[in-house]
Amino acid sequence: MIHLIVGNTGSGKTTYANELKRNIKGVVFSIDTWNNVLFLPDKKETDGLHWFLERIERSEHMMLELIHQLESLKTDAILDLGLSKFGHREKFRKFAEMNNYKIKLHFLDVSKATRLERVMKRNTEKGDTFEFEVTKENFDFMETWFERPSEDELRDGFVISE
Repeated sequence: MIHLIVGNTGSGKTTYANELKRNIKGVVFSIDTWNNVLFLPDKKETDGLHWFLERIERSEHMMLELIHQLESLKTDAILDLGLSKFGHREKFRKFAEMNNYKIKLHFLDVSKATRLERVMKRNTEKGDTFEFEVTKENFDFMETWFERPSEDELRDGFVISE
């Protein structure tokens, strides 16, 4: 099964994904970790959103290949990729459908105030889920970028509220 972990910045996606991993013995793919390890060391100040999106697309290509292997082993894949846009989520739904894999959406529905507080605390404490600093400007951008899952998307999924 493929688990799509969806929520805006600071909603607790990585924490939730890691907890789910322990409960179901799945494998987590966290895009923040991939970006931090594979790409951020090479990022220039002039590199913007397009630079990130290109690298995310390449990472996801590899993840899809690995999901085939996990499915053959009957091991769940947990995608902690942000999945901020409907089209991004749809990409994985179509992949699952084409390959006859089960898919489950987990939506972390957390207030903006709580999420901002978590992000600022994570920036300061640099704990287990810290990969890179999220500025207030980045946080505010993501508020405009994120598309809340529709009722249709949530039909067979889970909604986790504060």
